[in-house]
Amino acid sequence: MSWLFLSAICLVLATIALATWRKWIAPWRSIEQLVREVAGGQRPRTFLVDGGTQAQRVGLALESIFRRQQQLDQQIAGRESGTQAILGAMQDGLLVVDRRRHITLMNRTFENLFDLRDAAVGAPLLETVRHATLDRVIAETLRTGMPMQSELTLTDSKTNAERHVEMSAVAMKDHVDLTTGAVVVFHDITQSKRLDQVRSDFVANVSHELRTPLSILRGYIETLVDNPETSREELARILQVMERHSKRLGLLVDDLLSLAQLESSTTTLEIDQVRLPELFDHILRDWKEKLGEKNLKVIVYLSQDASPIRADETRLQEVLYNLLENAVKYSRENGEIRVQAARRGSEIVLSVSDDGIGISKDDLPRIFERFYRADKARTRELGGTGLGLAIVKHIAQLHGGRVEAESEPGRGTSIRVVLPIATL
Repeated sequence: MSWLFLSAICLVLATIALATWRKWIAPWRSIEQLVREVAGGQRPRTFLVDGGTQAQRVGLALESIFRRQQQLDQQIAGRESGTQAILGAMQDGLLVVDRRRHITLMNRTFENLFDLRDAAVGAPLLETVRHATLDRVIAETLRTGMPMQSELTLTDSKTNAERHVEMSAVAMKDHVDLTTGAVVVFHDITQSKRLDQVRSDFVANVSHELRTPLSILRGYIETLVDNPETSREELARILQVMERHSKRLGLLVDDLLSLAQLESSTTTLEIDQVRLPELFDHILRDWKEKLGEKNLKVIVYLSQDASPIRADETRLQEVLYNLLENAVKYSRENGEIRVQAARRGSEIVLSVSDDGIGISKDDLPRIFERFYRADKARTRELGGTGLGLAIVKHIAQLHGGRVEAESEPGRGTSIRVVLPIATL
């Protein structure tokens, strides 16, 4: 009987142990496995846990936590994607560093500005970008907590050209106003610097061009005032000089006004059908007298497919006037001028060529700049303003075209205006 009793007791204890295992121990091991999978970002096969009500509630809570974590991950990914899109679209460079001056964020523009190849978040800034001014400004911002500005000069590794960059550094602070890092924005001001220089050069050139005739006029006026009994011969000579320089002033003012109008954003073209044979005939008739003064021969060539075209006839007339003026001015006596119009694929090419003194290779790339003269003394002697080819260039660009120049010293110059037919 005792063995039977002991067997019964063992059976009861085993049953109780099994029930305890199933209700309390096994479920919590399953829950532990669920926790590891959720923590690792893995989706468990099921959140249903065999066992007591409490274990089942824990499993359902873990499922809710997992779903919430997925939603947060999606939101973070969306925000990260949006942040990267914003940083990628920024035209300015952006850099964020912590208080140890380690990089925590940067965009592509910043990497391109400093020609960074293997820049990494978390790396020390000084090891990534070796620029003393940048490091000094950021260090000062972190030390004082005050905004700082400076200007950097960088060298493009591909073109070896200088780039001017304006940087602004602002300290980042926590809830107790302690500096935790700095945000630095880099704005490329190279184009602004170039435009400022162009404007400065333009004002200087205009002042220089106006000063000479004005000084001459003022000097002769003072001479006439101081010597009212000037002889008729001397007076006639003085008046001729004054007239010549007053005309030069008038031409300069006219060209300046024309150039300003062409560069204005409100400039429009009066596009209409232009018959090139008629246009050339009218222009050459106007220039007949000037061409005859130097006994210049004019050869006109028009290809069969060069007319008619759609363009602003008044502006094209201005182009050809300026090109003819240069050709006549720099041609020798008994020389030859060629006026041509021909198609080149989808473009129409208008050109004026001469066999005059020509332009050197060093000067040729700059002849379309305002006030640039290859031979300054000769140009002033011949009465040029230095703006004619700049006007030609702007008119061509307004038509969606471009200008080309070809020259050889002693053998003449050819200036071409290339206009796209499709857009005229």
